[in-house]
Amino acid sequence: MNVFSLSSISALALGVLLSSCSSATGQPATTMNTVFHPSDSRGHADHGWLDTYHSFSFASWHHAERMHFGSLRVLNDDAVTGGAGFGTHPHDNMEIVSIPLSGDLEHQDSMGNKTVIKEGDVQIMSAGTGVMHSEKNHSASADVRFLQIWVFPSERDLTPTYDQISMDLAAQRDNLQCVVSPDGKEGVRIHQDAWFHVGQLSAGWKSSYALHGEGQGVYAMILEGEATVAGQKLGRRDAVGVWNTESFDIEAGQNARILLIEVPMQW
Repeated sequence: MNVFSLSSISALALGVLLSSCSSATGQPATTMNTVFHPSDSRGHADHGWLDTYHSFSFASWHHAERMHFGSLRVLNDDAVTGGAGFGTHPHDNMEIVSIPLSGDLEHQDSMGNKTVIKEGDVQIMSAGTGVMHSEKNHSASADVRFLQIWVFPSERDLTPTYDQISMDLAAQRDNLQCVVSPDGKEGVRIHQDAWFHVGQLSAGWKSSYALHGEGQGVYAMILEGEATVAGQKLGRRDAVGVWNTESFDIEAGQNARILLIEVPMQW
């Protein structure tokens, strides 16, 4: 297994090259590749009303080796104070997933949707040809904490759509629950060959995750606790990207909450 540190040059580009090359015998390369992103390597900005951490380059934080992971473009870990939020702003040609971790998040958009999502919900907005929306803390006093995730779609200029679901949190106990999928049969539908899974794992839990075919990769983040993913030990908000493999192992070192984001490495 090849493990690239943050200081390695063009780690993801090298991984894509390795995955597409053939050996002297003409057989595809099969070496699993990983890239480790410790929590304290993320970009950070505290705006007072918004305390945010960026796994990939965003706003004023730029990291040449952290532009995206495959079609995963943004993974922001946001906390918004009571009564505050993001004013009305535009998006286009992006799949935007919001997963509240605590508190209530109010959403309003130009498609006529006005909703509140809370812990246990998953929301997706396919921006397509263009949409305006706002997000704010539904509470006047308590913080809302949520993950904002952007994925490049498989097609441009789709008709904008919106959806949200409430997850069965009991189904996440010692299990990886699918909350986003390409056909929407499990979780909300995303316009990409992407699957998101969330699990609440007990200490000692072990399993393997099988990717959905060649050219796929998984970005795994530990939301709480500790776990080892693809041989990499991870603590709270640490993450590892895994690609060029059919599957990898997961083991919870202590009680852990995990998020897996599977996306195509090229699209």
